[in-house]
Amino acid sequence: AGAAAEARFISSAKGKGLFATRNIRKGETVFVERPVVSSQFLWNALYNYRACDHCLRALETAEENAQRLLGKSSLVLPHPEQCSTRKDLHQQCPRCQVTYCSAECRQAALEQYHQVLCLGPSRDDPTHPLNKLQEAWRNMHYPPETSSIMLMARMVATIKQAKDKEWWIKAFSQFCNKTANEEEEIVHKLLGDKFKGQLELLRLLFTDALYDEYLSRWFTPEGFRSLFALVGTNGQGIGTSSLSQWVHACDALDLPMLQREELDAFIDQLYKDIEKESGEFLNCEGSGLYVLQSCCNHSCIPNAETSFPENNFLLHLTALEDIEAGEEICISYLDCCQRERSRHSRNKILRENYLFTCSCPKCLAQADDADVTSDEEEEGEGETDDAELEDEMTDV
Repeated sequence: AGAAAEARFISSAKGKGLFATRNIRKGETVFVERPVVSSQFLWNALYNYRACDHCLRALETAEENAQRLLGKSSLVLPHPEQCSTRKDLHQQCPRCQVTYCSAECRQAALEQYHQVLCLGPSRDDPTHPLNKLQEAWRNMHYPPETSSIMLMARMVATIKQAKDKEWWIKAFSQFCNKTANEEEEIVHKLLGDKFKGQLELLRLLFTDALYDEYLSRWFTPEGFRSLFALVGTNGQGIGTSSLSQWVHACDALDLPMLQREELDAFIDQLYKDIEKESGEFLNCEGSGLYVLQSCCNHSCIPNAETSFPENNFLLHLTALEDIEAGEEICISYLDCCQRERSRHSRNKILRENYLFTCSCPKCLAQADDADVTSDEEEEGEGETDDAELEDEMTDV
């Protein structure tokens, strides 16, 4: 059917944007995209959120997932046949024992980056350079996680293993690049106040673990900072969950009314109990670099949204409205709660996290609104944080 969307250059200020090449209906999937590279977050993995080391598919059954999040091993889920986890297909790397959801993923990882990153028998050796790098990263970047040093490690490993290194360097250079000044802000955002010292420590550990002559520029202070900023700006969060897959499957069951009400009540209570025990951290989480999705600009009234309905790293972009041929396709970088706040507050978040001021139709329409709203909101800040957490949880 040909692609429904294509990236086009807009201006040096805005960079690229994504545009519809034909009319797209509300609810239609605009595209499904696989990341150039992705990686699970390190704390997420440490806390036993078991995911495929390649595609991030959740590896637990829905019942195991619920038991762990509840801290209750006796929990039994109804309709176990609605769980999509196929443990019979899981495979491990024979050398380092990381787990994959399938032979295909194990093979894909091996061919792209795992030969370089396989720790073999040193998997639990704290003195191994890769383990030292991961440990340092965890000590700098606590949950809630937004990025991972291993995404950068996989980029390097990919190029190291590649026959056609130039092709991969081109692929990575498609992602939005920033000026030194902006890079500094993004790195600061990811590492906090001590960022200069921390960045230098990370760079030395990164060099120890992965140095490659061909990529020597990436290991210089400037090169390393821009690699960091590239991942910080373009990394798209990925969330997977066996439990939410099971819930979606249960929602689709055709049940007599009484059974339907019972099942819905059971699921509602389950989520309430999990929230008490595990808070907002329900999913296996990681991030990835997606060429097309990274071209999508932000709007406070987006006409499309991203999701991961296949319970792995395949990103689906879905139209929220009818979109006409030639129209720009925009997603929102803000969650639902943040989008309801004043223009002033929305732009504060966007400037701090993404370094731009929004000029979408909603922001232009509110351009004359007084900025005072945000001060009133600041006072009520405590409440909005809870609201935002609520929102994060209902996203699953």
